[in-house]
Amino acid sequence: MRSRSAAVLAAGLICVVSTTFLACAEDKEGKESKESKQDQAALAQALQGVSTTLEQGLAASEGSGTPISGKFELEDGKLQLSVYTMKGDQFAEVVVDHTTGRVAKTEAITCGDDLAAAKSQSAAVSTAKRTLREATEHAVGSNAGSRAVSVIAARVGDSNSPPVARITLLQGQTFKIVTEPLN
Repeated sequence: MRSRSAAVLAAGLICVVSTTFLACAEDKEGKESKESKQDQAALAQALQGVSTTLEQGLAASEGSGTPISGKFELEDGKLQLSVYTMKGDQFAEVVVDHTTGRVAKTEAITCGDDLAAAKSQSAAVSTAKRTLREATEHAVGSNAGSRAVSVIAARVGDSNSPPVARITLLQGQTFKIVTEPLN
């Protein structure tokens, strides 16, 4: 009798803990989704009237190496166009002035999450036959009225899968992710 009561009590406790955990996870997911939508709306607003394109930023950064990713982002509330490049086994973040389309500064990427991301992106680009700029231009051309906001070289699946470019497009206030093959 006691073991049955203990089992029922344990099962009830597991249900309460699981329900609480799921409710917290859903709340966090909802909060992140809301923040993400707010960030997207702010980015869409900041991009209004900006004539420099992501493709131009990728081209400008080529003097520092092969672009492996690029994006418009809000950094401390200010619009920034940032491109990661690789040259040999060295990585850099190239900041392109979004008003002129010229390189504003270049900083080496040497540690942390940025280095891990750069290594992953460079592994995808290293076997690519198309550049990120070509893939981005094709995506924009195939989606009339849109502009590219970000592009990231990646492999979908394992390390043997073909490289792709994940491109975020913006049309009006709507964001859409498309994938372009790099081979």
